[in-house]
Amino acid sequence: MVLRKIYRNYLQNNLFMRLLLLFSMITVLTIISFSYFMYYSMSQAAINRELDIQKKALTNVNNYLGGKYDSAQSILFGLYRDSSLASGVSFMLQHPFQEYVQHGLEQYNLGGNSMWSDGLQYFKNQVEDNKDIRNLLLYSEDQQTLYALGQNGQMKFVTANRARSYIPDVMALESKSVELPNIWVREAIGQWDPNLYAIRTPITDKLTLKTIGQQVVYFSTDGIWKILQNDKDELKGMILVLAPDGGVLFDSSNQNVGKIYPHMDQINAMYENGGSSQGDYVTKLTQSKGNFSTVSIIPRKELDASSKKIGSTIFLISAICIFFAILIPFLVVMSVAKRTNQIIRFTRKVKQGDLSVRIPDVREDEIGQISRSFNEMIEELNLYIDRVYKANIKQKQTELTALQARVNPHFLYNTLEVIRMRAISQGAHDVGEMIYSLSALFRSFVQQKKIYTLKHELEACRLYLELFQIRYKDKFTYTMDWDRRLGSVRVMKMSLQPIIENYIVHGLRSESSDNELHIRVKQVEAFLHVQIEDNGNGISPQRLNELALFLQDEELEGESFGLRSINQRLKLLYGSEYGVKLHSEPGQGTTIDIWLPMDGGAEVDDV
Repeated sequence: MVLRKIYRNYLQNNLFMRLLLLFSMITVLTIISFSYFMYYSMSQAAINRELDIQKKALTNVNNYLGGKYDSAQSILFGLYRDSSLASGVSFMLQHPFQEYVQHGLEQYNLGGNSMWSDGLQYFKNQVEDNKDIRNLLLYSEDQQTLYALGQNGQMKFVTANRARSYIPDVMALESKSVELPNIWVREAIGQWDPNLYAIRTPITDKLTLKTIGQQVVYFSTDGIWKILQNDKDELKGMILVLAPDGGVLFDSSNQNVGKIYPHMDQINAMYENGGSSQGDYVTKLTQSKGNFSTVSIIPRKELDASSKKIGSTIFLISAICIFFAILIPFLVVMSVAKRTNQIIRFTRKVKQGDLSVRIPDVREDEIGQISRSFNEMIEELNLYIDRVYKANIKQKQTELTALQARVNPHFLYNTLEVIRMRAISQGAHDVGEMIYSLSALFRSFVQQKKIYTLKHELEACRLYLELFQIRYKDKFTYTMDWDRRLGSVRVMKMSLQPIIENYIVHGLRSESSDNELHIRVKQVEAFLHVQIEDNGNGISPQRLNELALFLQDEELEGESFGLRSINQRLKLLYGSEYGVKLHSEPGQGTTIDIWLPMDGGAEVDDV
């Protein structure tokens, strides 16, 4: 119901609001769709970037641990390359320590190789040269003894009897290469630093190739921290180094160090990239040499936090874009609507009869052109009203003045006919002719013809002239020279007869017998030219100037409806190029030129 009311009040009859609403909906949907795809694309790019950073860190850690594995192996490789040193270490691991020392002294006294007494020193030197080594352990399987070398040349000798210690059982287990330091070994040597990982390598007799012991190197994880330090600000989640049994050798979050990772089954099931049951992003690298895995786990919420920042930024930008995408068209549409409503408002004023309104719009766009056309139309309408409406008024005034005495035309016609017959019966035939002409002339004035032509107007002039020719007999003559093909041209009623009347009243010389009046009609291009020439009294220059001003001034009023009335009606009806021109010289006569349109009959009916 509310929506229907809103539609009815604001949209139903408002084209601009409907267009704005449609445009806004398309714009909003487009921006939202584009923003969604941008958010999705940027989120995926951010996730891939984070995964690439994690993988790079994993690769560095993996390579570092591989290097440490190779470093532990190289200790034994260096031992095996020196036969005497290898023999000494082999003897040490297969005999009690006292016998090893005694045997070494005997070999030295006999001039033997001094390396017999330097086997432990070789391992001490390896510990001192590699600062990441915290302890280097040598275990003898035959003697069940443990030599523990530490930094600064420290050495601890531990007897690991099977009956009293678990160390022999631990050492007897299959080596996993890289593993967590065993708790029993830790306890035996007093090493409780949690940030250690062990690399165990079997020691074989060079001659018999029999495994005679184990080398266990405890490395510190400080080196891993140094590697990760470079990407510290960009790393997310945690980096794990896992032994094959799930032991956590390293944990960047320090939550699981020394423990068994609870989701090891899922890690083992992965090849390289995958996800946990919690939706976390997991990347895994497996080192085949040391049989350990480096794993990166990024919680979903951390990546979502990055995506949330991207989403907030995109949302803000999208909101700004939507705001301006709606605001700018809204302002433009409102401006156009305001101008359009202005045109509608002024149109209604014109409808109510106010023709003085003008739209004040000077811009050159389409609405500006409509406004100018509207103003030009009003100007033309005003001109048309001046021409037709005022001409109509003038015509009515002329007809009313000419027919002031009209009371009952039929009564007047009948009366004139009675008088005419009376005059003829008394022998006054000239009086009868005059009455007949007067009656016919009056009838032409009073009758309303649908189409009034040049022929009708000239006939009225002829009747009028015949009337006065009878009166003045041999003192007055007239001629009419006109092309009968022009007789159908439509003209304004009483456009010539008042001029003839002016001549009879003001120009005729009653004392002279050579009064002449000539009426000539011809077509001049698009004009109908009527010339009325007489040889009467003429007009003085002063009076001629007064008449010229009188013809031009529309506001002057007078009793005469002659020249000025005809001139004003012609100009109002047809335009300023039409009207009456007057030429006269005292004592020689007057010439009057009347210019009418050849095609002006279309508007004559209105008048």
